[in-house]
Amino acid sequence: MNNTLPFLQRIEQNYGELPPSARDIATFLQNDPLLVLKLSTSDIAEACNTSKATVSRFFRQLGYENHLVVKQELRAQGQPIASNKGDKRFLEGEYQRIKAAWEYLQRYGLEQITESICNADRISIFGYRNSYPMAMHLQRQLLQLRDRVRLLPQPGQTISEELHGIVKGEVAIVVGFRRRPRVFKSLLTELKKCTSIILLTDSTGQIYKDDVDHLLVCSLGEELAMDSYAAPMSMISMLCHSVYNTLGESAAERSAAISDGYRTLGELEDI
Repeated sequence: MNNTLPFLQRIEQNYGELPPSARDIATFLQNDPLLVLKLSTSDIAEACNTSKATVSRFFRQLGYENHLVVKQELRAQGQPIASNKGDKRFLEGEYQRIKAAWEYLQRYGLEQITESICNADRISIFGYRNSYPMAMHLQRQLLQLRDRVRLLPQPGQTISEELHGIVKGEVAIVVGFRRRPRVFKSLLTELKKCTSIILLTDSTGQIYKDDVDHLLVCSLGEELAMDSYAAPMSMISMLCHSVYNTLGESAAERSAAISDGYRTLGELEDI
């Protein structure tokens, strides 16, 4: 274990080796790291439906002597403490999650992932349940920049036929946020024949770190009744922007030609 890493990076590095109770604590604190500062060990235990001893053991498993040492580290980094007021806390949380998504991309090889997408013979993007709309958005964005980008599974269709047709040089991008279907693990196994597998997920998906080539983790907003997917959508935007810049003139020409098609067909309203 590298005990010189910051708190969140230690969680990312060790998530797969943590027992289930510790993973619950890790997910809880990754989604809102400021809670490390605001809550006591007892509060964290209550929120995660576990014991104080389990929370204390969790910090030791990450290489810290205790909870206080983590607080001191975060304060030394200049971490603010958010307001308890709902709306303000939500907005501050959204900003922190989007900022963390950007920093994660920079830290874990945005250039390498971009090159993989640009050089792929074909791209297959997978998404189930709540992840499907984000997968579809990513596919529509990439189609503006390059050809041979498909979205799977198609509504009402099985997926085995498509997996059998994986081609050499294919890159798979899997969008898989929490409450994934049971087929998810098997899907990643079947995709091993791809040149590269990129997984976009939340902290609970870190258990699949060894099953993919690139793991992109960002947090969902949980302050309100419904989850916020602002950070994942922002990460998709950053990734597509990087692809556009790398492809350069070919992406610009393709996007312009598609815009001409909109006008020729009269598909979009005049604004």
